[in-house]
Parts: sequence; structure tokens; C-alpha cells
Amino acid sequence: MDIENRPKLKIPKTKMEWLADGIGYLSLLSMFAILIMQWGALPEEIPAHFGANGEVDRWGSKWELLILPGIAIGLNIFLMIFEKFPQVHNYPERLNESNVVAFYTNSRQAMNYMKNIINLLFTYLVYNTISIALSGTDKLGWPFYCILGLLFVVLGWKIVKSMKIK
Repeated sequence: MDIENRPKLKIPKTKMEWLADGIGYLSLLSMFAILIMQWGALPEEIPAHFGANGEVDRWGSKWELLILPGIAIGLNIFLMIFEKFPQVHNYPERLNESNVVAFYTNSRQAMNYMKNIINLLFTYLVYNTISIALSGTDKLGWPFYCILGLLFVVLGWKIVKSMKIK
């Protein structure tokens, strides 16, 4: 089924998608609340970049911290729009009328879960950057790697699930 002939279906979100959205949007709100509450206490120079080992490798202006919520909101909007149009996602040639709902649902869920895990990831980055700036420590911390790992676990799970759709 080529992309022009794919049906545009209204498939209701699952309870897990609604739960993921709740967690993701609560996370975004928390990010802004943390920023607003801690802005005045931040020093002029804060961690601006972390190396692969999780240590701060560049310090910059506290205004650079606003880049993270900007990227998070941009990614959230992009993935939210992409999530709403599963008919434009990439599917294998075996997509047909009998399995289209399963493919659309699985692909939409992948977008939903990715969007919300990314919201958590950016919220943690903002929180941890502020914590480092205020405490003087210089490590990103294991939760970052756990959240990032969760993103890849979910992607792998959804790819395997897609491969099992007949």
C-alpha cells in the first residue's frame, strides 16, 4: 500500500498513551516550574555541556539553560504532530487493510512514548544542570543514562512488535 492510498483512520489512544502523555506533560510543566523557582538563585555561570562520561566539559551563561526547554518544546511539538498522522510513517511493504490498524497503533505509540521519554530526559537535564550549578558537583548522574536507556528499550520493543505484525 503506497503512501497516497493509505487510509486516514481515527484510532483512539490507549490508556498507556494517555498515561504517558500525562507523565510527559507534567514533566514539561515541572521543568518550567524548576526554572522559574531557581532562576534567581543561579550563578551567572552554569554547566553548558556534558561529555560522554557525564562530567561538565563546558561552562556558560545561565541564559544558555533556556536552550534546553526550547529544544524540548520543539521536539514535543514535532513528535506530537507526527504522532497524529500515522499514515505518513514508514511501514514495510506488507502493510495492508488487514493489518493497518496494528501498524498505525504501534507506530503512533512509538512516537508517543518517545515524545514523553524525551520530555523526562530534558526535564532531568534542566534539573541536574541547576543542581550542579548550585552545589558545585560536576557529574550528570546515573538517572540520565537510565532515561536514555529507556528510550532505546522502547524503540527496540516497538521495532520488534512491528516485525511481528502479520
